[in-house]
Amino acid sequence: MRSPEPTRRKDARRNRERLLAEAVAAFTQDPEASLDGIARAAGVGIGTLYRHFPTREALVEAAYRAELAKLCASAEELRRAHPPDVALRRWMDRFLDYAIAKQGMAGALRAVVAAGGNPFSESRAHMTAALTSLLRAGVEAGVLRDDVEAEDVLTGLGGMMFALRAEDKRAQAGRLADLLLDALRFGAHAGAASRPGSRPASRPAPARTPKPAAPRRPRR
Repeated sequence: MRSPEPTRRKDARRNRERLLAEAVAAFTQDPEASLDGIARAAGVGIGTLYRHFPTREALVEAAYRAELAKLCASAEELRRAHPPDVALRRWMDRFLDYAIAKQGMAGALRAVVAAGGNPFSESRAHMTAALTSLLRAGVEAGVLRDDVEAEDVLTGLGGMMFALRAEDKRAQAGRLADLLLDALRFGAHAGAASRPGSRPASRPAPARTPKPAAPRRPRR
């Protein structure tokens, strides 16, 4: 007779994922969102919620980390499905959506920090690793320049969201991401391979306009 344990584990994993998705939606709207309401929206009882997340802070932190994990995992999925520069641009969109959710959850996340938690530990490292893989693929394909670090791009994206700070500015953020991608494409060299410690590819010097020859003096 087959053991029911694998089925229970599958159901528990599905319940956890639904709880996290509903928690992100709820805490983005209201940092004091009701845990009973989150459980109902996920289609489970409050007891199931507490079995997975014994405190409100544990649920908030897990919801944030789940969004971060989805963002980072999407880099590999996009890289397999699209040309490198297209994959990078689509990842930028996912970063912008993640950043908007993080802004919405700011109040709930502050409560986690006040309680002694650190939901942001290693966040930057995980995003940098995901973005590095996308940039490296673009350099190897010759569609992205090889003198820009993942940290540079993350700083640009983060500064963009800091300046906009509103979901109704999402369209403008997308236009800025288009400009950032154009800058990353500028100076790319088809067929150039990324090498550890490589120097930026040299760009051709601007063509010089030849000076007109000096007129000859008539012979006497």
